[in-house]
Amino acid sequence: MQPSFVAEEFQKIYRESPDVVCSAPGRLDFLNTHQDYKGLPVVAIGVNLRTYIALKRVRGTRIYVASGNLMDEGGEYVDEFDVSDLSLIEKPKWFGNYLRAATIALKQSGYKFGGFIGWIRSWVPIASGLGSSGTLLVAFISALNELYNLGLKTKDIAELAYIAEHDIMNIPCGRLDQYAAAYGHIAVIETIPPYNVETLELLEGVFVAIDSGIRHSTAEIHPQRQREIENGLKVLMESVPLNLKKLLGYRYWEPKWSSITLEMLQPYLMQLSEKARNRIIYTIKAHKSTILALDIMKGYRVTPADIAQVLELEIKKAQEIYDAGKLDIIGHVMTYQHMLLSKLYDVSLPELDNIVDTLLENGALGAKLSGAGLGGTVIALFRNETIAEEAIKKIISKGLGTRAWVLKVDGGVTKHSIASSTS
Repeated sequence: MQPSFVAEEFQKIYRESPDVVCSAPGRLDFLNTHQDYKGLPVVAIGVNLRTYIALKRVRGTRIYVASGNLMDEGGEYVDEFDVSDLSLIEKPKWFGNYLRAATIALKQSGYKFGGFIGWIRSWVPIASGLGSSGTLLVAFISALNELYNLGLKTKDIAELAYIAEHDIMNIPCGRLDQYAAAYGHIAVIETIPPYNVETLELLEGVFVAIDSGIRHSTAEIHPQRQREIENGLKVLMESVPLNLKKLLGYRYWEPKWSSITLEMLQPYLMQLSEKARNRIIYTIKAHKSTILALDIMKGYRVTPADIAQVLELEIKKAQEIYDAGKLDIIGHVMTYQHMLLSKLYDVSLPELDNIVDTLLENGALGAKLSGAGLGGTVIALFRNETIAEEAIKKIISKGLGTRAWVLKVDGGVTKHSIASSTS
């Protein structure tokens, strides 16, 4: 069991047992990618690749945390700092800055705690589109909450993780990663206050994640897309009538995106640059298709005409998808959203498109990139594990990915029983 393995590693490093072990799941960026920073609902899936953190209280205010993954790689793997003198350090992509930012967020919110020693072991690959940073933050804050009885609820942990990454580390992320890691399952995350989360279950099908091996930086992608949207909004705000202007705004998070249709904007879209126009069209189409998938998962009535209209299909094709069942509709929504991400949001790559196409040719019901894009992971939905495993073999044998997993939907942040090694 992974919790006991992490506790044993802690014992070997520090020659004493941890007081607490907590973990949080990696996540699949399932539906409405690149929409959380716009205030639109996003759908994530917690999966059984997890980050574990073991902590033990010590006297004083010193904090000493080591990363097993970085130790294995032969790099610098220890960060040490003081609760009474917190600051980030100038080391690009330094894991310790996430821990420092989390402790700063807690201190700024009035929570009091002292020193501790810690050990991190993660099965979530870094920078691969599976939410590694959000998982680290959530697991760490949860462990610190348990260690010092801070009284944090699940939403508190998620929001503090977001504050640490967005406000303190100045990474232009939305709330998807942190809330997905905190809640797990299939999480429908409302990204406007009060940030409600609804968890759903998909009783059929399995998911696959393919690591493309191409690394990317969220910090390099999000600001550019946000600026492009704002360039378009500026033009629209100068040309649309007052009733539509009230639904828009100048900043990317200001429009009431869920109330805006393409029909409303159509007379004005050609005034925009191609990039700005595409970014805004993507925002509306991706959201509309997400609502279709959620209606399916919640058991609401959906017609072939709805499928045809939202997914831009001929009615005959829509009828075929409808007759095939719920999983097939959801799969087609995934593939449709990948097409939008590739053609309208320019965050795919030929390599990612090739992985998507190969997955579909080998039995996937749907596939799309997961995460910010321009690398990272492609996810796919399959009817069963046998078909999924065969598809993975073909993907890897063709050199289209470096690693692949058949994944189970998993729960959210968890405190583990060290003695019994069960959560």
